[in-house]
Amino acid sequence: MSDAYLALENGRVVEARGRVPGRSRGELVFTTAYTGYEESLTDPSYEEQVLTFSYPLVGNYGVRAERFESDRVHPRAAIAREFTEAVVEWLDDESVPAIDHLDTRDLVTLIREGGAMKCGLAVGPDATPEAAREELAACKGMSEHVDIGAQVSVAEPLVYEGGDAATIALIDCGAKGSIAESLLDRDATVHVLPYDATPGDVEAVDADVLFISNGPGDPENFEAAEALVAEFLGDLPIAGICLGQQVVANALGGSTEKMDFGHRGVNQPVRDLNSGRVVMTTQNHGYTVGDLGDRLDVTQVNVNDGTAEGLANDDLGVLTRQYHPEAHPGPNDSLDFFEDVLDLVETDTTVATSD
Repeated sequence: MSDAYLALENGRVVEARGRVPGRSRGELVFTTAYTGYEESLTDPSYEEQVLTFSYPLVGNYGVRAERFESDRVHPRAAIAREFTEAVVEWLDDESVPAIDHLDTRDLVTLIREGGAMKCGLAVGPDATPEAAREELAACKGMSEHVDIGAQVSVAEPLVYEGGDAATIALIDCGAKGSIAESLLDRDATVHVLPYDATPGDVEAVDADVLFISNGPGDPENFEAAEALVAEFLGDLPIAGICLGQQVVANALGGSTEKMDFGHRGVNQPVRDLNSGRVVMTTQNHGYTVGDLGDRLDVTQVNVNDGTAEGLANDDLGVLTRQYHPEAHPGPNDSLDFFEDVLDLVETDTTVATSD
């Protein structure tokens, strides 16, 4: 008899082996990454989601805190074909329900064909299919969390002293730690500001660049970050990664839309439209930029589906990426993005006003 049940929005209930007991619910998504499970599980962009690993064995090189992207596990539950004991112990310490010994290839196919869907889990010796369905019903009755930024952002400003290459105001909408590390490695000083920072907060750190981070959920929920972009457009260079690109697009008159199942993995091919070069990228997002408006140019596209992977406005000093150039996990093909961001500071005198 199984001790774990996963109830899906399409009506199916999947039996599994329980590894960490508990009940949970959320949006069921998957990642195709075959390494980097520590980074994925601590990525704030997975907040309020249930993460399925398509790679069959998760945990085969242990768990090391120095690889974490934040201070906790963010998915509400974790699913794999098989978890090692090291990962199970870690998830148990974090009180994150986990299941394995199910056909994750079938699960991933369901998501690809039907889109990301809500789910409910019941795990433990007293678990029943009815309990999993109860969690699913509760999840289906919930609207998307409009203040999700409060769950993943710093509560108070932090500063990481680097060099004098630039002073970065990093708006923490759920930032991966590697973003700040990538800027510090290039002799920048990074001020991490809360997701709801005000223009006065940015002015107080005398920033050279306004940088909007990655984060979970619908970019339209991050109204304060969008307002910052509108406020400083033309006065400060502006950069963004992942959700940051979407926030910038919304602020400049564009729009965003939810994808069927998103881009999540470390093998997403992206073509640069100027050079023709194709690079492999790390991605984790369920929304994308749809309408651009008339103030942004697409500089990079996804080879698989043509979605916008890079946006720019040279006159206004705007530069964004939909993927994660800092990787962790994934290929390092796009680390030069951070040099390009610092170059915005050097050319700041050419930034035009937004009028």
